[in-house]
Amino acid sequence: MRVIAKSTLRKFWEQPAYRDAQGPLESWHDEALKSAWNSRQAVKDQFRSASICGNNRVVFNVAGNKYRLVVEMQYRSGIAWVKFIGTHEQYDKIDVETVNEY
Repeated sequence: MRVIAKSTLRKFWEQPAYRDAQGPLESWHDEALKSAWNSRQAVKDQFRSASICGNNRVVFNVAGNKYRLVVEMQYRSGIAWVKFIGTHEQYDKIDVETVNEY
């Protein structure tokens, strides 16, 4: 998959409060780059704890479920578009299907 954009992940982990997210987010990014997700089921096969949502959104639990990563999957074109990364508290305030904070 092509991930858009690692810089979004980097901006998050470079914040002092979220430095512990760097390793887990880099691991997720590396796994996503190696993957060829062509369906929701392909994502679930690799990440069983991922939540499949509407509008082609997938929510990944990051850093032992400390953070939530919302990605819009464009399966045909092989793109995973990062739409949101944040804590559970921040996640609870968004609409997964429309969030576009990057």
